[in-house]
Amino acid sequence: MNQRVFLHLTTKQAWEEALTEGQYELSTRGKTLEQVGFIHGSFPNQLEEVAGFVFAGCTDELVVLHLDIGKLQENGISVRVEDGGNGKMYPHIYGAIPCNLVDQVTPAHMNSDGQLIPSL
Repeated sequence: MNQRVFLHLTTKQAWEEALTEGQYELSTRGKTLEQVGFIHGSFPNQLEEVAGFVFAGCTDELVVLHLDIGKLQENGISVRVEDGGNGKMYPHIYGAIPCNLVDQVTPAHMNSDGQLIPSL
């Protein structure tokens, strides 16, 4: 697995608002970077589990932001891979994400069984 590439799941509406502002500042569903101190990320093999925990029951349109640790760090944004409180290591972004540093945005949604269906 490429440990440089990681993902952040958010609502389509939150991403569209970020595009208007020029940077993305939500940590996770319902919490801002300012409230939490970092933006939660996940590696590709963690996305489905994270989605089930954070977006269970969500009917909003979702998108997956594709990010590169090195690219963010080259632009002065601290990214650390840390324990997410469950013994698993997750990327955490310590700063707002300029929208132009997002490599790709793909649609996703939660199905009726509460599973993430990404268009990766």
